[in-house]
Amino acid sequence: MTPPDAPQALLIRTAGTNCDLELAHGLSLAGAAPTTLHIQQLLDRPECLDGFDLIALPGGFSHGDDIAAGRVFAVRLQSLLDPLRRAIDRGVPILGVCNGFQVLVKLGLLPDPAAQAQQTTLTHNATGRFIDKWVGVEAPGDTVCVWTKPLAVQGRFELPIAHGEGRFVAEDDVLQRLCAQGQAALRYAPGENPNGSAGDLAGVCDSTGRVFGLMPHPERATDFTHHPAWTRMTPAERNREPLGLRMLRCGVASAASAASPAAGV
Repeated sequence: MTPPDAPQALLIRTAGTNCDLELAHGLSLAGAAPTTLHIQQLLDRPECLDGFDLIALPGGFSHGDDIAAGRVFAVRLQSLLDPLRRAIDRGVPILGVCNGFQVLVKLGLLPDPAAQAQQTTLTHNATGRFIDKWVGVEAPGDTVCVWTKPLAVQGRFELPIAHGEGRFVAEDDVLQRLCAQGQAALRYAPGENPNGSAGDLAGVCDSTGRVFGLMPHPERATDFTHHPAWTRMTPAERNREPLGLRMLRCGVASAASAASPAAGV
């Protein structure tokens, strides 16, 4: 049972979103109280955003990935930029997973919510093919990301990916700035970059470390049986908290520390 003082997590979905149930389950396991709302409900009542302690954009294929992955969803969210920025200003962690990451980038909330223009993008994999597998990732020790910094001591760990447009692209000066400011929140392990992302980046955050987008799916790594090799795990490995769940716990813990009044929807 979710405790009454659990951080209130909002999941925003639209046509084509298909990972909202898994992410809601993962956030619930991590200690949050999730609520899923269709974007139209928020467009009708944007003040609802002011009552949540954590905001998440799940994965999927929003609006069929027409034009470009996440582009249409990002355009629809433009009118909610002010309440989203207010949420960031009051310390609300924001998570974008896979398609959600694409949306945050195309909306301009990553890597800099204050920027007036899109600075990076996520485009077709270098292979030109959809990729669905588990990959090795690492959390850099110098990242400011509240979702991944506690995982830096883990070294290499694995998370699942499933995307056709996951290649992170940025100009050299933007990439250098992200790395210098600790905004490189998650990298593909050496030799395991599956899509050709610049700097091997699997996820980036804003300068506060609270707004985080990543291509791998932490919500699909919240139980040891999710891993394809779980039958070969040792008892110790099976008893270890999955890293996807631990990542979500980090975000929920950050939300709890800056909790706001419960939402009324």
